[in-house]
Amino acid sequence: MGFLLSTTCEDGPSARSQRAAVRSTPVPCVLSFDVEEHDRIEAAVGLEISPAMKRCYRGRMGWSIRWLLSELEKRGVRATFFIIGEVAQRVPNLVRRIHRAGHELASHGWDHRRILSQSREVFLEDVRRSRDVLEQISGEAVVGYRAPTFSIVRSTAWAIGALAELGMEYDSSVQPIWHDRYGVPDAPRQPYIVRVGGSQLLELPMATARVCGVNLPVGGGGYFRLLPLWITERALAWSRSSDQTTAPTFYFHPWEFDADQPRLPLGRLNRFRTYVGIKGNRERFKAFLDHYPFQRAIDLKKALSHCLSRLPIFDLAESAGGLYARPDRVDATNLCVQTTYLHSPTSG
Repeated sequence: MGFLLSTTCEDGPSARSQRAAVRSTPVPCVLSFDVEEHDRIEAAVGLEISPAMKRCYRGRMGWSIRWLLSELEKRGVRATFFIIGEVAQRVPNLVRRIHRAGHELASHGWDHRRILSQSREVFLEDVRRSRDVLEQISGEAVVGYRAPTFSIVRSTAWAIGALAELGMEYDSSVQPIWHDRYGVPDAPRQPYIVRVGGSQLLELPMATARVCGVNLPVGGGGYFRLLPLWITERALAWSRSSDQTTAPTFYFHPWEFDADQPRLPLGRLNRFRTYVGIKGNRERFKAFLDHYPFQRAIDLKKALSHCLSRLPIFDLAESAGGLYARPDRVDATNLCVQTTYLHSPTSG
């Protein structure tokens, strides 16, 4: 299934009238999954997990992925799977199945270590290893990356240059929010060019809602499980009618759809963050799939490749205010999102 049939960057009276029309047409959301076993989540760092329990979580991850593939196939939806290299190495047949279903494979690093704990040299090898094993399994180039725990922040801005050096074509790691573990609150909320020194890369940020001057995360994970679905729907409706945000990106983890998995021995806050809303998440996710059109990250990247010169440029290494072309001065509907739909959200 393909959502993007034609795009344009032209301006003028005709283009402006087309942009007015497209604002009433749903722009496909980027649907993505971060694939790691449940015991690798950031909240579990430092916990003693037995080999038997690790095998249990690995098996349950496979069950969840097969359920996800079934639900996506029913609706003709294709997504991007950001997979850690060790998972791909251990379950290559499952990764091959994901790829054969038409989904994009992208790198989530080798073993889910945050970039904050790595040197540049270690990071280069981490991404290279994960990319190589995914390419060996699929026979297709891997061009996208998402950092474990969204750990590309100002202090790890050098990672953008490393990704560019490796030939990656887009990143989806910079969360435009404040969080105690990650985030760059003043980063753009729409697709943009992230610049660090002489390197730059296309950045696809997670979906957010702007409330009282603050970016609120609505793009998946615990936020999707915690917030009422109508809040996510309101944010998407706003993004479709606004010139400020286009093609929102959503992320999920396979373990979030396994309500019966053994619970990790977490503290009160981490336990809430990890398991809130998990019992009803499958039904909530199916309702989400039924109401919106979706695309892979690579599909959006290809559409935007014709219009990169029109995207805002954000200097991640600078202090707050590192935006060269501010989103409030950019007509986001002119950023290659004049889209003709070939299929409905649920067609094959």
